[in-house]
Amino acid sequence: MTFAVEVVRSTRRKRTVGARLVGEVLRVSVPSWMSAADERRYVEHMRLRFERQLQASLVDLDERAAVLARRYGLPQPLSIRWVDNMHSRWGSCTPTTRTVRLSTRLARFPMWVRDYVIVHELAHLMHAGHTAAFWRLVDRYPMAERARGYLIAKSGDDETE
Repeated sequence: MTFAVEVVRSTRRKRTVGARLVGEVLRVSVPSWMSAADERRYVEHMRLRFERQLQASLVDLDERAAVLARRYGLPQPLSIRWVDNMHSRWGSCTPTTRTVRLSTRLARFPMWVRDYVIVHELAHLMHAGHTAAFWRLVDRYPMAERARGYLIAKSGDDETE
């Protein structure tokens, strides 16, 4: 989805850029002193961020994790959610609290890639490290090797950042 964008230059904003969706318009507030080039860069960053959040909201992570856990004999998390502040990893798991977090950058990827990351994180609920036993669990997912290649290729793609 592409949003119509409205830029609001504010004398009250000193350093930060903010954005919110008003109907179908993405309203981006920038400091009044900001250069046109910086404004364009921040507007694009915010547009991508809101598109990722919208795409992420269309995926029921609880349901998907439950399906994958049953299918591959993995434990279910107590909590699985999207986060927008994960820039260098696709997902993370905290075994002690049984929580899984997934980067909203994954939302625009094919379902089989998202599923791989979920399986990877669910396997961490059984094995915290990347041991041989951990990889045996992850490799139950038939598209594991292909998904790893896809994610490696996308790791350097600025558009997904």
